[in-house]
Amino acid sequence: MNYQEAISYLEGLKIFGIRLGLSRITRLLELLGEPQDRYRTIHVTGTNGKGSVSAMLEGILRRSGIHTGFYSSPHLVSYTERIRVDGQAISEQEFADGVALIRKKAEQMAAEGDEYPTQFEVLTALGFYYFAKCQVEYAVIEVGLGGTLDSTNVITPEVSVITNVTFEHADKLGGTLASIAENKAGIIKEGVPVVTAATGEPLAIIRSRAEEKNADIFVAGEDFSSRFLSCDGRTQKLEFTSELLGVDREPYELHLLGRHQVENSSLAVMTCTLLHNIDERITITHVREALRIVSWPARFELIELSGQKVLIDGAHNPAGMRVLRQSLDDIFPAEQRVLLLGILKDKDIDTMLDILLRPTDTVVVTMPQSERADSADDLLRRVAPAVQHVESFADNREALRRALELANKERLLVIAGSLYLVGGVRQMLLARKD
Repeated sequence: MNYQEAISYLEGLKIFGIRLGLSRITRLLELLGEPQDRYRTIHVTGTNGKGSVSAMLEGILRRSGIHTGFYSSPHLVSYTERIRVDGQAISEQEFADGVALIRKKAEQMAAEGDEYPTQFEVLTALGFYYFAKCQVEYAVIEVGLGGTLDSTNVITPEVSVITNVTFEHADKLGGTLASIAENKAGIIKEGVPVVTAATGEPLAIIRSRAEEKNADIFVAGEDFSSRFLSCDGRTQKLEFTSELLGVDREPYELHLLGRHQVENSSLAVMTCTLLHNIDERITITHVREALRIVSWPARFELIELSGQKVLIDGAHNPAGMRVLRQSLDDIFPAEQRVLLLGILKDKDIDTMLDILLRPTDTVVVTMPQSERADSADDLLRRVAPAVQHVESFADNREALRRALELANKERLLVIAGSLYLVGGVRQMLLARKD
């Protein structure tokens, strides 16, 4: 099997859709020899920020000299981005070879009368298998959807991280904020410490689950916090404090921009402080060195293109849009903005637009590369009453060309609305930059 054949096989698995449950992934991993048990893990879930926190944790572990795996989703451009070892994506041939092996095991399951695994289950099994093959010491595992019945929830991690809980994927996670919180709390394991930035009702639910599991819980804003000091437009200067740990205003710099990354980074620092108790290689020096250089593409990412400032952010729900708007107002308060937007039709589009848009904004709308994309014409209709000028282009390349033209190196260009949009447009921008 070559890489294109592997991708065709994976695309074909979309017919099974999203089927939450652990029976299929459990059997698949049994047939692969339980690869997920051959290394230590950190498990990360949450509505927003789990990718950024995972990237910080992976960077800190790697900077500590630890052989590290990283499993995340979705990808921006290539499936290989989801599975990384020591910062390097799995090669296309290794990816194809792994998929070929897992396909044989999946077909064995079907022959034995079991349900066929879903696409995400195959990818998860591939990630776990590849990390074992590479003999990683630790793997940072980002949850795909929810927690309790997510395919990744077959591991027993060293630390469970729950970034926050807001209202998203309600149709698949029970329909209420409480049910979403209960689902995310499902990653909590017996005796495994929990680090979280959840608040309100979700926090109460997470506390209750932690108590049931005899798991110590560490809460942002109560047991630890990070404080913003300054930002030069490239790096944030922050300080971490935890009376519980006896840490008073530990300074560090963060390469990731945005108000939300202040709290996200505090979760990473706290998690690594706990990990230091089991692995002395993980030190505050390595934390500082890693956070100063960590990157996470398309998450409040600033790119300069021949004098044009472009801000790329994968904000795709109301909570994400709120953080994007706050961060734009904090860091670029005086900048006039041109926005390039594409949003999936199953999102709360009107609320997202209400949060993000200013009357003085200029907007170009287009369609994310997904069968779930809202049409450019429908998005135009929704945007038009809120801004001074809006244009519509179904084609992403044409939309980007026009947005750059409207920004004209005089206004900040912001690209947001869906990872299914920003990944491809980001690639177009980087090609122009070369």
